[in-house]
Amino acid sequence: MISVENTSRLNVKKEAKSFFSFFLTALLGATVNFLSRIFYREYFDFDTSVFLGYTTATIVSFIPSKLFAFSAKGTGNTYREAVKFVFIALVALVVQVYVAKAALLWIANPLFPEVKELYRETGSHVVGMGFSFLANYFGHKMLTFRSTGVYDKFKARANRGV
Repeated sequence: MISVENTSRLNVKKEAKSFFSFFLTALLGATVNFLSRIFYREYFDFDTSVFLGYTTATIVSFIPSKLFAFSAKGTGNTYREAVKFVFIALVALVVQVYVAKAALLWIANPLFPEVKELYRETGSHVVGMGFSFLANYFGHKMLTFRSTGVYDKFKARANRGV
């Protein structure tokens, strides 16, 4: 017989594994984000390079997130999950760009004017990435790779109108 305490421990262990797996997947995305932002910065301004780096990382990280972080391999809902993934990614993108921009304008530039611009931008970008990580994790956990029933309700309504 499984006690409530054992069930609770299993849930905590499962949550920790899910978070760690997402962290590793996010590390891949963060690496792509970070390196591509440096590349894009050669051609674009700071805001645009952060946006493009994030977009590149989002595309690269969908499949690993689905397969490893949230164990959603066999759901059969890949299209729906991709749409929700993009929605959450857009929210987290706004978080990343605005937090990075705020960190640059309000913290890095005023407090560290003698530090090279590249380092101030890089530090600000990392701060934005941290906040974006949290927005992504909780958004994907609560919406993307979980059946919410909303799609089924829309589908039922659409079928009634036919």
